[in-house]
Amino acid sequence: MIGEEIEAATGAELVRFVRALGQHRYVGGRLHLVHAFAIEAACAALDALDAEALAEAKAWAAEVLADDAIDRASKDERLCRRVTDAELVAVLSAFWNEGERRERACVALANRLVEIGVEPPDLERLPFDESSEDDMFPVLIDAGWELLPLAALDAERHKGAMGAFEDALAFDVAKFEEENAVPPPVTLHELPALGAVELLAALDEWGDLRAPFVLWTSGNETYVDYVLRGVRKVAKIGG
Repeated sequence: MIGEEIEAATGAELVRFVRALGQHRYVGGRLHLVHAFAIEAACAALDALDAEALAEAKAWAAEVLADDAIDRASKDERLCRRVTDAELVAVLSAFWNEGERRERACVALANRLVEIGVEPPDLERLPFDESSEDDMFPVLIDAGWELLPLAALDAERHKGAMGAFEDALAFDVAKFEEENAVPPPVTLHELPALGAVELLAALDEWGDLRAPFVLWTSGNETYVDYVLRGVRKVAKIGG
């Protein structure tokens, strides 16, 4: 996969970017897994709109965290919930939008992490660092989107991406290569793994990101670039 640095400067811009990743017409599917700790903490700090979006997830998290059969200090898959785009954005909003709500969410999450023996984030470590992902525990958010394959694009609905190629022949060649590759390639937009540092310490005291955010991508370069330019435009982020 290729890392694409996103020009978001603040947590609020990053939330807009993630929201836009799930709203364009090229999304073919998504898989977002969010830890019960993150959902519970977010629900302690959200406004009415986001609280409504997380109502089902909140009930799920409460049930999971009350289940004595699930070790909260483990990597038990039952501690993570597959969530919708709206639920993902609501959780991230709690941690990446500056203000009192973020403070409440961070306190709630930090308390849960202390309970399972996870030390407060080391502020010497920057967020969104790929080299730290292997040692990340717990992984609080693992999220990504699969884009439609080139062969599934509609000549009218998806004419923007198809027109981004040099000409019709270039698109047909790219589609042929994609269809005949072994194994078949998948076009993806994936967030970096998000752990304690990324939720509790992604922002500095002014609400700015402490490190660049990198989106991981795979697929035909022309196609991926076209879609990502559209996402940036909707999110009002330069690029």
